[in-house]
Amino acid sequence: MSFALNHIKSMLGLNEKLFRDARGARIVVYHGICQSNPTLINSLFVTTATFQRHLQFYSRYFNIVSLDDYFAGRLSNDRFNICITFDDGFANNYRHALPLIEKYQIPAAFFITAIRQAGYDILWNDHLALLQKFGPSQLSFENNSYRRDRHHRYLSSAGDILLRQYLLKDRFPKKAEFMRQTSQLARIARATAGEDYWLQMTEEEIAWLASSPYATIGCHGYYHNDLSMLALADATAEMVHSRQYLEKITGRKVQAIAFPYGAYTREVVAAADETAGFRQLLAVDFLYPEDKDHPLIRERMTVNPYISIYNQMTAIVRGHYNF
Repeated sequence: MSFALNHIKSMLGLNEKLFRDARGARIVVYHGICQSNPTLINSLFVTTATFQRHLQFYSRYFNIVSLDDYFAGRLSNDRFNICITFDDGFANNYRHALPLIEKYQIPAAFFITAIRQAGYDILWNDHLALLQKFGPSQLSFENNSYRRDRHHRYLSSAGDILLRQYLLKDRFPKKAEFMRQTSQLARIARATAGEDYWLQMTEEEIAWLASSPYATIGCHGYYHNDLSMLALADATAEMVHSRQYLEKITGRKVQAIAFPYGAYTREVVAAADETAGFRQLLAVDFLYPEDKDHPLIRERMTVNPYISIYNQMTAIVRGHYNF
């Protein structure tokens, strides 16, 4: 079935039984909330209006549970269960999402980095995304020239290196140096896009968010590095230090981590549990067959900003976007 046909069926009320009779559970993950143009920078944002409609739909058809309840198995047998999470720690979560979850009295978990403690108000990948959208068509870094392709990605002149992948694979100092060298270009791009698309929460906003009875705070790494690409000692240090940072701000124990980019290894999982002390580990897709039986790991479905609310809710119930 196509998205268009499923949308029409839902509009006519023909999918009412699907939603009311659905059973099971799903964790969904949002990232940014903006006022308009959600796909301006990437495919990870939805508008405030869309998010509100999602919350209304969840409230009408589903049982909405906190992250703690989800992991504890405190779920309804009579309705489909939904757990809402946010990744990346955008200030728009505080500005736009928090008022709505409080209005509808719906729990949500927010996974935040420690990038503010490192002295930055933006994640490295958002810095790059802004440049790829609003920056120059060509730039240089470390004696390599990169040209923006038709997909708004910086590709090396030889065509064999994507700048994002090159930076993703390294530790934060290289990302920081790239940000330093392109700071003026990024300043213009920031102003062009507007704060909703890149600004991180301040420590004061994190503390205020944590004070809400509907919000749970979790870790999302220290620098938003891919932990699976770091030496295990570095990945472990990031998890431990990000947890300490958030616990100091919130005054509460932080027991959940969402792996940046959904990336992890068996060793990272073991360190998250045994060394960093996390009891709730959030992936996107399970990366190993045995993960479905792991007591601490749960998978999540990323919200798609390109489809209608009915198609989104159908995908959540079915667990995939292939209609």
